[in-house]
Amino acid sequence: MNVYQQLTDQELADLLRSGDQQAYIEIYDRYIFVLLNHTYSKTRDREEAKDIVHEVFARLWANREELEITSSLAGFLYTSARNIVLNQITRKKVEAKYFNSILNFLEQPQAITDHKVRENQLIAIIEKEIAALPPKMREVFELSRKQHLSHREIAEKLAISEQTVSKHVTNALKILRIKLGLFAYLLWIISSK
Repeated sequence: MNVYQQLTDQELADLLRSGDQQAYIEIYDRYIFVLLNHTYSKTRDREEAKDIVHEVFARLWANREELEITSSLAGFLYTSARNIVLNQITRKKVEAKYFNSILNFLEQPQAITDHKVRENQLIAIIEKEIAALPPKMREVFELSRKQHLSHREIAEKLAISEQTVSKHVTNALKILRIKLGLFAYLLWIISSK
């Protein structure tokens, strides 16, 4: 018969504090199943209960030299398991709260609003540059891009040739391309269609 089985919890704790591995093994054998059942009753997850109990015993060994048991070894182990369970519950709540806040943020139209603000700012800059075009060129350009008239329709409306319309549109695009840069120009062309 194993001598350690005859020892009290306090005697095992004293031996454990001095680094006795056999005392640790006896404590483990004595409390593994009751701790697993206790932890499972709290978590309702066998794997999680095993992980928690494993952590209890790992901490017990790692902190054996500073071990202070004020009541009983069983109480100490139960309290350790309970604290780990509570910490995990708290951590899971924090994780869930954080995850939900991310989902809420993604579902809110803030990102769209931000995009719209930038888009509106860019449109305002483009409109300012269009307004700075020479009057006839601006008129032809706006009829082409904003009212979507063909070159023939613009020519008839303004009583000018289609070639003049084409030249005004081409020149306006060149001016805007230079003033706004290629990126803004392409973005405006895409958004105006």
